[in-house]
Amino acid sequence: MVTIEKNPNAWRAETPGHDHWPRTARPEDPNKYFIVSVDCHGQEPADLWAKRIEPRYRHRIPRQEVDKDGVKWQVTEGHRPTKIRELILEGEDKDRNDAGYIVTERLRDMDLDGIDVELTFPNKGLSMWATPDPVFSQAMCRVWNDWAMEQYGPHPERMVPVAGIAPGDLEGAIEEVKRAAKMGYRCLTLPNRPVWGSGDGSELNYNLPHFDELWSTIEEVGLPITLHISTGKDPRGSRGNGGAVINYAVHSLSQSLEPVANFCSSGVLDRFPNLRIATIEAGIGWVPWALTAMDEAYAKHHMFAFPKMSMLPSEYYRRNFYASFGEDPPGLALAREWNLTKNYMWANDYPHHEGTWPHSAAAIERTMGDLSDQERADMLGLNAARFLNIEVPKDKH
Repeated sequence: MVTIEKNPNAWRAETPGHDHWPRTARPEDPNKYFIVSVDCHGQEPADLWAKRIEPRYRHRIPRQEVDKDGVKWQVTEGHRPTKIRELILEGEDKDRNDAGYIVTERLRDMDLDGIDVELTFPNKGLSMWATPDPVFSQAMCRVWNDWAMEQYGPHPERMVPVAGIAPGDLEGAIEEVKRAAKMGYRCLTLPNRPVWGSGDGSELNYNLPHFDELWSTIEEVGLPITLHISTGKDPRGSRGNGGAVINYAVHSLSQSLEPVANFCSSGVLDRFPNLRIATIEAGIGWVPWALTAMDEAYAKHHMFAFPKMSMLPSEYYRRNFYASFGEDPPGLALAREWNLTKNYMWANDYPHHEGTWPHSAAAIERTMGDLSDQERADMLGLNAARFLNIEVPKDKH
């Protein structure tokens, strides 16, 4: 058994092997699966928004400040200030921390991990929605959208950057969707909530017809929607003992249920049946429970439920929704039983520490051994290709 304190990353390379697999995730295997990582992160320059955003917003962008005692703080409009700890990283932890800044090195790292295509999200830019001002949020999204297309657009066969949209600024969001489509974007990313924060139910949310013109525009341009964790409210809802675990599991990952319920239970997907939507980095173990809970609520609370829909919430989910995962044995164990093998998409979360790079093949072998060859092929790349409208090599289906 690995002692975490002495060798904290040794477990990442552990694998039961791939005996009897007709194909593998090994990068050196000529019969490798077609693999798409639907959750990777760019590495934006620290001064990207300071240099590119309109001058009137420059004093409001996320930034570092030093207090009178010399302590550094990360200051973001929608977050409580976060103390910056000077960590000294070594080995693979340092490799992950330093990776991804240079496109040619990203391509090398993709090859090392067996990744054919990556879906590229912001990193620092995940704070673009962390403000109560959606017009300011839209301005930050435009900066990312310009930079990401410059950076990753020249490699369309390997990299699919997402275009950030701030839906709280409805008119601006519609225009930015159209602009992103003209720029060549193939995927959009929206926050988990259109209005930043926990809310009290009085604010706008995705279940309301207020957003119908946006959904109509997105259907018209034919781009899929992604919803990444930590983009709806401050994910740092806990402090002190256990804070790192509590914040990730409770205040970050669990945000993703809200937009799923908003879309699947409100009639939105009756009016806009061609929307393709994916929760990103939230895992999949919770999905069967969520489908059961929504269906039960619709059936047992029928006297309160409106509008009346043509299908159950779970049926809309299976038709319109996808979910990304990395290592999620409970979700994989239930995937076939709950008819969700066509809805799940794998990701290595490059270069984040919670991801599987550069040992993704071992992680896949640890968690996907009970799946059929076709189920592995679907979740490792074919479902993502359908979601993103990517052409798959003829010998990789």
